[in-house]
Amino acid sequence: MSIKAIIFDLDDTLLWDERCVKEAFEVTCQSVEQHYRIDPVKLEEAVRQEARALYETFETFEFSKNIGINPFEALWGNFNDENEHFSLLKKIAPEYRKEAWTRGLKVMGIDDLQLGQTLSELFPSERRSRSYVYDETYPTIDKLKEKYKLMLLTNGSPDIQNEKLAAMPKLMPYMDQVMISGSFGQGKPSPAIFEHAMKLLGIEPHEGIMVGDNLNTDIKGALSVGMRCVWINRNNIKSSGEIKPDFEIKELNELHGIIQSINTKVSS
Repeated sequence: MSIKAIIFDLDDTLLWDERCVKEAFEVTCQSVEQHYRIDPVKLEEAVRQEARALYETFETFEFSKNIGINPFEALWGNFNDENEHFSLLKKIAPEYRKEAWTRGLKVMGIDDLQLGQTLSELFPSERRSRSYVYDETYPTIDKLKEKYKLMLLTNGSPDIQNEKLAAMPKLMPYMDQVMISGSFGQGKPSPAIFEHAMKLLGIEPHEGIMVGDNLNTDIKGALSVGMRCVWINRNNIKSSGEIKPDFEIKELNELHGIIQSINTKVSS
């Protein structure tokens, strides 16, 4: 049967989250030059590394990994979610942020606890001030909405992901369904979340197609339930070949030709 529904990932598929985070880091790290002579780029690298390492030491790490919450979202998210794991994340987050920035500064030879605290508060503010959507996002989904059901299937904390969606109000009216892993209890690539997504859409695997930027979550998960999948590879990442998407594109507008080709083969 032909395609009836298209399932989209959010971060770095429709929303340019990578740019939002990168710019927030840049502004925050550059602010240190008011106090010390440092290389902002090297400070960013240090903070990213320290944040990752510290994040993995928390008892919430396995839950975060399962739901799909990365260390940099924990550097700005509030985690106002109704769940004991999220409550613990909310409790841990302020100290985690301060410690990540303080450790990053120490790598640069700066021992300044107060500055670490200041940066831990500046970064969330800078991240919240940014919401970039790819140029082709709205033109693409506007055209697809005419013929297909559209769904947003995203990993993460509902509080964080809904905050991102609130900053791009034009997106939600296009979506027939929205699923956030933190509300479901499992994240991509779990087959369970894809099966539930198909149930909500009222489709079988061959009637849907998953579009996402992450081979290990979006693509692997779709393949696990027998659904076609499109890997959007904007950064020309070289794949190891272990996870093989049905299609690979660089821009969302390439979807039109792919879906038309699938439907043509089915009808012929």
